[in-house]
Amino acid sequence: MVTAADPDNTRTSVWLAAGPAAPARRRSEGAFGLDRERITKATVRLLDAEGLARFSMRRLAAALGVTAMSLYWYVDTKHDLLELALDRALGEIPLPPAGPARAAAADRGREGWPGRLRLLACGYRRLLADHPWVAALTAAYPNIGPHARAFDSALQRLLDATGLADAGRTGAHLAVSQFLHGCGATARRVPDGDFGLALDVLIAGIQAKAAVPETP
Repeated sequence: MVTAADPDNTRTSVWLAAGPAAPARRRSEGAFGLDRERITKATVRLLDAEGLARFSMRRLAAALGVTAMSLYWYVDTKHDLLELALDRALGEIPLPPAGPARAAAADRGREGWPGRLRLLACGYRRLLADHPWVAALTAAYPNIGPHARAFDSALQRLLDATGLADAGRTGAHLAVSQFLHGCGATARRVPDGDFGLALDVLIAGIQAKAAVPETP
């Protein structure tokens, strides 16, 4: 199982590694229709079915009906593939609309930024409940894929809407991030009502901080 303390955690992220956009394939592999997208989808399915501890390239290859070595034409290591699977899963989270006009339209009837933050947090909770392995991988990898960056951008836009700045803004970002990541171990155990109450307390705290004028 990959953890944050994995001895290979100094490796270069798959999102930073230089390499060809479309790895070459051997003629014998073309019939299988392999590509990175198909392999990543199969990785997510296998992780959902068997969990992170049982995941291996051999099991993945068997699920795809190919040899394990054929997978390495598309990814350099198992860690690269897990990073790809993590970002694909993060892409399932519904994000608030970008842009002031769209955000304002979405806010009607949704209590402004608190409503958007509530939707974002609940979407993240659903992701962790649907894919329990995601929590461990977010702790092990840098989370800099396109969907991870889109999620962080959405959170930054929500914090912009709070009106907080400087230390208050930094504290709110840390509080929300820790709250969301802390849900990983309890997403399937904590009742929805308890989660909702904890989220309400978090939002109320940010609102209270935003209501206090910044001191020079």
